[in-house]
Amino acid sequence: MNQPRGLWVLFITEMWERFSYYGMRALLVLYLISATGGPDGLAANPGFGWAEEDAYRLYGLYTWAVYLTPILGGLLADRLLGTHRSLIVGGWIIAAGHITLAATELFAITPGVPVGLDTSPGALVCFMAGLGLIVVGTGFFKPCVSVMVGQLYQADDPRRDAGFTIFYMGINLGAFLAPLVAGTLGETVGWHWGFGAAAVGMILGILIYQYLHPRYLAGIGLAPERRNAAADQRPVLPLSSVEWRRVLVILILAFFGNVAFWTAFEQAGSSMNVFAAQSTDRTLWGLLAEPFPATWYQSANPLAIITFAPVFAWLWVVLGRRGLEPSTPIKFCLGLWLLGLAFIAMVAGSLQARSGGLAGAHWLLITYVVYTWGELCLSPVGLSMVTKLAPAHLQSLMMGVWFFTFSLANLLAGEVARFSVVLERGDVTFLVPGLAGFYLMLVVVPIAIGLALLVLTPLLKRWMHGVH
Repeated sequence: MNQPRGLWVLFITEMWERFSYYGMRALLVLYLISATGGPDGLAANPGFGWAEEDAYRLYGLYTWAVYLTPILGGLLADRLLGTHRSLIVGGWIIAAGHITLAATELFAITPGVPVGLDTSPGALVCFMAGLGLIVVGTGFFKPCVSVMVGQLYQADDPRRDAGFTIFYMGINLGAFLAPLVAGTLGETVGWHWGFGAAAVGMILGILIYQYLHPRYLAGIGLAPERRNAAADQRPVLPLSSVEWRRVLVILILAFFGNVAFWTAFEQAGSSMNVFAAQSTDRTLWGLLAEPFPATWYQSANPLAIITFAPVFAWLWVVLGRRGLEPSTPIKFCLGLWLLGLAFIAMVAGSLQARSGGLAGAHWLLITYVVYTWGELCLSPVGLSMVTKLAPAHLQSLMMGVWFFTFSLANLLAGEVARFSVVLERGDVTFLVPGLAGFYLMLVVVPIAIGLALLVLTPLLKRWMHGVH
C-alpha cells in the first residue's frame, strides 16, 4: 500500500508500549485475588488475597486513570512539549512504573507468606506507586503516538484508514506477545518476573524510537514554537461552524459508541480473565497434563487482530475504490453488533460451567475472535476519524478526549464486572440465572445501542461535511 516509512517506526514503538501494558493487565486481577499464588495454588507465588469484587474495582479505577490522563498529556503536547518530546517522557515514566511493580516482591515482610494489607503494607504502597507511574506516563505517551500517525498523511490521503489499521496491528502484536511472555512468567515463575518483562518491553520500545526518529520521522512531532516557525502559521482563528459540527461528531461517537463498546470489551481483563482461570477447562479436554496459563487467553484477541487486520485494511480500500465503503458511523454500528453477537458464546459457556463444572476451552476463544471483528470495525476507524475531523491545532487534545472515553468505559467495566459476582451469587437475575444472565446482558445492550446509533447516522454524516 506504499505507506510512509515513519509508520513502521511508530508501529514498533507502540507494539512495545502495548506489550508492557497488556503484560501487566493480564496479571493484575489474578495477582490481586491470589492469596497463595494464583489459580494453581502455588505457595511460592503469593498475591494480595483480595476478594474478586475489590480486585475488579481497582482494575476499573486503574484502567480509568490510564485513559484519563491523556487529556492533560494531549494538551501539554499541543501547547508546550510537542508530540515527540511528550512520547519520550511518557515512555520512560511508564518503564519506571513497571520496574516499581516488579520491585513489590522486595517489600514482602515474610517470604512465602501471602502478601496482603496486614502482612506487607510496604508491598501495597510500592504496588500502588508503580500503577501511578504507569498512569502518568501513559498520559504523556498515549495521545501523541496516534496523532503522529495522522501527521504522516495529507488530509485527503486515501491510505489513512489503512495506515491506522496497520498501526493497530502493531498495538496488537505487542498485546499478543505480552500474555505469552509476561503472563506465563507471572503465573508460573513469579509475579515480579511478569512485571519485569513488561518493563523490558517498554524500554526496548522507547530506545528504538529515539534511534530511528531522526531518520524516518524528521519534522514530525515538533514542539509548538518550532512547528509554527517551520510552517509559517498564522494565528489560530476561532472554530468555524463546520469545525464545531465535526467536533460534535467526534464527541457523539466517542461518548455514545466508544464507551458502550469498551465497557463490554474490557471484561477480558477482569470477569472473563477470572472465568478462564476458575471456570474453563484449560487442559483441552484432557489432552494436556497440566492446564495452560489462564493469561494465554489474553493473546486470543490480539492474535485475531493480527490475522484479520490486513483483511479489513484491504476491504476498506477496495470498497472505497468502488464507492461502497461504509461511513464511519455505520462502521461503529457494525462494531457494536458484532460485539453483542460475540457474547452469545459466553452465555453458552456459562451454562455449560453451571451444569458440568467447567466450560469448554472453545467458548472464550469464539468470543474473542468474533468481538475482534467488531473492534476492527470501530477502534482503528475511530483513531483515523479523530485525525480527520479534529481541527489541526486541537488534534492532540481531541485524541486525549477520545482516550478519555476509554477511561469512562474502563471505570464502568470494573463496576459491571463487580455486578457479575452479584449475578453469580443469585442476588439478582437478568433473564437467565447466574453468569449466563450477566453475559446475556452484554449481548443485548451493545446491539440495542448499535441500533440507536444507526438512527443517528444520517445526521452525523451531514455534520461530517464530506469527510468519510
